[in-house]
Amino acid sequence: MSPKSVVITGANRGIGLGLVQEFVKDKNILHIIATVRDVEKATDLKAINDPHVHVLPLIVTCDKSIDSFVTKVEEIVGSDGLNLLVNNAGIAVKYLTKTKPNRSMIAEQLDVNTTSVVILTQKLLPLLTRAASKVSGDQLSVSRAAVITISSGLGSITENTTGSAVFDSLAYRMSKAAVNMFGRTLAIDLQDDHILVVNFCPGWVQTDMGGQEAMLTVEQSTSELVSSFNKLDNSHNGRYFQRNLTPFQF
Repeated sequence: MSPKSVVITGANRGIGLGLVQEFVKDKNILHIIATVRDVEKATDLKAINDPHVHVLPLIVTCDKSIDSFVTKVEEIVGSDGLNLLVNNAGIAVKYLTKTKPNRSMIAEQLDVNTTSVVILTQKLLPLLTRAASKVSGDQLSVSRAAVITISSGLGSITENTTGSAVFDSLAYRMSKAAVNMFGRTLAIDLQDDHILVVNFCPGWVQTDMGGQEAMLTVEQSTSELVSSFNKLDNSHNGRYFQRNLTPFQF
């Protein structure tokens, strides 16, 4: 079954925009809530002519903005609660081990990619819990209540064989490894609430972050991601996967 409501952060371009375009194809979804920093500049997102799409402003690093956003989400989903949160918003700060130390650059990377994911998820938990409570039994799914975070293969500690040389990625790797730990921990903490938690690597995608030399188009990545989302169940909880549900090592 499809979720009735979905929140996608960072939806003005790249993977976030692609996810919205995929979700729109599912007419069983009543509310697709897409977030952007500046609604006026989200031209491609606003061009999606579908009454189910709600474009809302959200600055993930600002608690006041998050609080205002959560209030608006509750107004949209009402007593049904929120079924699916997709934490997609992120940045890539270029930072090497052998470079001049810069505390603020590392802090910015962690604030956007990790801390903000934690805070936004926590503030939306009451709405996710509300949705989960509408279903009896222990079955987990995105149609009940789920938190999906778009991570990266660069966040895998086990698979790291290239250090920070790839994409000047020391700070970025750290932020994604941390958000993977958050996902694993959250899954354990929310077991009794029947909320599914899964992290995904979307692959190397042709976005502003991934570059045009990347192997996958946005459509190729996001179509597989959404297909995988709909297949998730209890066996996937707390784990980390590639876009096609191939397991990825933390």
